[in-house]
Amino acid sequence: MSLYNVFDIAGSGMSAQNIRLNTTASNISNANSISSSQDEVYRARHPVFAAELNKATAANPSTLSSSVGVKVLGIVESDKPLQVEYNPNHPSADKDGYIYKPNVNVVEEMTNMISASRSYQTNVQVADAAKQMLSKTLLLGQR
Repeated sequence: MSLYNVFDIAGSGMSAQNIRLNTTASNISNANSISSSQDEVYRARHPVFAAELNKATAANPSTLSSSVGVKVLGIVESDKPLQVEYNPNHPSADKDGYIYKPNVNVVEEMTNMISASRSYQTNVQVADAAKQMLSKTLLLGQR
């Protein structure tokens, strides 16, 4: 594998963690929203990733493509149960007096945010290390 592929891999990792950070931020910002209907309430969203490792470790180097790294398959809604609260005095209550809150756990989301931030930072460090190795390699040719 070429050292240049490291930049593709680190870049795909940073892109994936950026998507993870954005969905986590969306979940946190909607954690306290309220709805009068189960169909309209916000549901937590999570990205689904897939590793592109088998392309990177192909037996034939000519089959390597620039799409090694992390692939984002999509964003799915959580199927955890919604929070239902009886509050007949709330303006958004349904005819039975219930309000519906999202299935977002703020503690889990903050943990996801910290993890995604550290993963992003690690990918930046990998790209920086590869850049430094390439620079040192170029300097070897000058002597």
